[in-house]
Amino acid sequence: MHMNQSVLALRQARSQLLEHGDFPSDSIDVRVARSWRRSLDAGLMPTGRLADSEYCTGSNLRHALAGNHDLLAHSRPVMDYLFEQVRHSHSMVILADKRATLMHTMGDVDFLSKAERVALATGSSWLEQHRGTNAIGTSLAEGNSIEIHGAEHFLERNVFLTCAAAPIMSATGEMLGVIDISGDQRSRHPHTLGLVGMAARMIENRLVVAACRRHIRLHLHAQPEGIGSVAEGIIAVSEDGWIVGANRTGLALLRLTPADLGATPLTRHIDVRFEDLLARHKRRPDQPVQLRLRDGTALFAQVYAEQSALTITPPAAALTPPNDALARLDTGDLRWRGATEKARRIAGKPIPLLIHGESGVGKELFARAVHDSGPRAEGPFVAINCAALPENLIEAELFGYSSGAFTGAKREGSIGRLREAHGGTLFLDEIGDMPLSMQTRLLRVLQERQVTPLGGGRAVDVDFALICATHCKLREQAEQGIFRSDLYYRINGLTVNLPALRERSDFRALTERLLAYLNPKREISLAPDLMEQLGKHAWPGNLRQYSSVLRTAIAMLDEHEEQIDWRHLSDDLVEELNALPLHSTPVAAAEAPQNLKALSRTAIQHALESSRGNISEAARRLGISRQTLYRKLNG
Repeated sequence: MHMNQSVLALRQARSQLLEHGDFPSDSIDVRVARSWRRSLDAGLMPTGRLADSEYCTGSNLRHALAGNHDLLAHSRPVMDYLFEQVRHSHSMVILADKRATLMHTMGDVDFLSKAERVALATGSSWLEQHRGTNAIGTSLAEGNSIEIHGAEHFLERNVFLTCAAAPIMSATGEMLGVIDISGDQRSRHPHTLGLVGMAARMIENRLVVAACRRHIRLHLHAQPEGIGSVAEGIIAVSEDGWIVGANRTGLALLRLTPADLGATPLTRHIDVRFEDLLARHKRRPDQPVQLRLRDGTALFAQVYAEQSALTITPPAAALTPPNDALARLDTGDLRWRGATEKARRIAGKPIPLLIHGESGVGKELFARAVHDSGPRAEGPFVAINCAALPENLIEAELFGYSSGAFTGAKREGSIGRLREAHGGTLFLDEIGDMPLSMQTRLLRVLQERQVTPLGGGRAVDVDFALICATHCKLREQAEQGIFRSDLYYRINGLTVNLPALRERSDFRALTERLLAYLNPKREISLAPDLMEQLGKHAWPGNLRQYSSVLRTAIAMLDEHEEQIDWRHLSDDLVEELNALPLHSTPVAAAEAPQNLKALSRTAIQHALESSRGNISEAARRLGISRQTLYRKLNG
C-alpha cells in the first residue's frame, strides 16, 4: 500500500475508535489495535495534553539505575555496538527497564534534540498509559518484539517517530527491560527490528551466563561452531540435574516455557544421563558433546561449570541428616525446615541472607543458628536492632568513632559494631527501620568492605557474613523510595520467610521443646484441653509471646505440680482462649486429609520423614525438583 494511503487508513481507524469505540479488525495490526484500546482506556487522547508525573529524576532515578545495575552493565557494550550500526541515520538507541523508564540513551546529535521535545530522554516513562502506543511500552505490554511506525503511534506528537523494540528476559523468564531503536520515520529501515532482536539476545546471553555462574551450563547449537554465537541456546542445570534457567533459544530448543524452570529434569529432554554428560566433560572439557533430544533432534553441547558444581554428592552422604544448630531448631514444621535447608546451603558463602517474618517468630534465633552452623561459628555474632537504636546514635554505634568525635564521646573512641563483627557474622535486625542516611553508609561498607569511623581516621578492612531481618515488605518500600533499592538488592542474596506461630504445624512438639528449655530440671506438660485451645490462638506476638506465657505458667506451678492447667494462666489469656471455639480437631489429630492441598502437604511430610529431612532426596521421592518442593514448603 502506498505510504499516504497507509497513513490515511490508520487515521481513519483511529477516528472510528474515538467516535464509535471500535474499528474493522483487518484495518490495522492486531497488536497495534490492542495497544490503541489500552491507550484509550488509560484516558489518553491523540491530541490531548500529557501529565507531568511520568518522570524519574534525582534520587528516584539514582535508585532506579542502581536497581538495574546488572541490566545496565551488560547492555551498555551491546548498545555501543548497536549504535555503530545505525550511526548517522537520524536515530538513537535506548534501554528501558521493566517499568518502561528510560535508563540509558545514545544517538545522533541532530535527532536527540527532536527526541527531547517528546521526552525521549533518560528518566522518562514510556509506559503505554503515559505515552500511548509506542514500541517500548507496547513491547512490554505484549511481551515480544514490535515495530511502531509513524501514525501507528497513538499520540499525534509521536507520529514523526519510527521505533523498534525487543524485550530482554532474565535466566528465569522474568521481563527485565527493553532495548529500542527510535528514529525519524522518514529514515525507516526494514532490518531495524532484526537488529534490536539480535541485540536483546546478546544481552540476554550475557545476563544468563552472569546469573548462572554457580550452576552447570549447557551451551547448545546444531553445529559445534555455533556454540558461543548469539544464536546458541543456554540451559542452566542444578547439581542434581534439574533445569533452573535458560535463554529464550534454550527454552525453544527443549520446547520449554519459563514455568517449566525448576520443575523439569534435564534427562526428560536429552538421551544421555546427566552424570554421564558430566563425566564426558571431565574427560574432554574443551570438546563439545554430541547428544540427541528426545524428539530425535541432534545437537552439540558445551558444558561450563565451576569445579565445585561438578562434585556429585554420593547417595549415602546425601541421606545423612544434618546435625547442627539449624537442625536443633527443627521441630517438624515443613516451612521452617525448608528455610533451614536453604540457609544451610549458603552458610560460608559470600551470599547475604534476608530473613522475613512477623515480630517474635524467631528471626534472631534463626540467624544465630545459621552463624553457628557455618564455618564462622568460632567468630563473633554481632546483633544490632536497627529499630531500637536512637537515630542520633546509630551512626556512631555502627561505624565507631575516633577520640573527641562528638560531645559525650568516649575519650578512647569506639571501634563500632561493624568492626566487632570482623571474622564472624553481622546480624541487622529490623533493617527496614534504618534511616536512609545510614543506608547510604552501610551500602558503601558492603561495597568497599571498609569502615571509616566518625571524626576521621583511616579506613579499616572488615570481613563478615551479613544476615538481615525485617517484618516489613522491603521490596515495596524500595519501590516507594522508603528503602534504598540498591541496598535492598545488595542484602537480598537469599530470602527466607519464617512462618508465624499460628501457621506452624509443629505446635505440640514446639511446646514440648519450649517447656524443656524454660525449666530443664523437671518434666512439665500441658493439660490436653489447654494444649488444644492454645494451638488455636492467633499469637500476634508469636514465639516471643508464647514463651512468655509458658514462663509465667511455670512460675505459677506448685512445687509438686508437673502439668500446666487453666488456673496457671493469666486471666486475660483465659478470657481470650474461652472465646475460641471448643471441641475442634486436636492439634496433632491423625484424621486423614480430604482436600488436595492437605494431601500434598501430607505426602511432602512423609517424603521428608522417610528421607530424614534431606530436601534433595525428598524431592526425588516425590518426583519434583528441589525448587518446586521449596515453593510448596513456603506456600
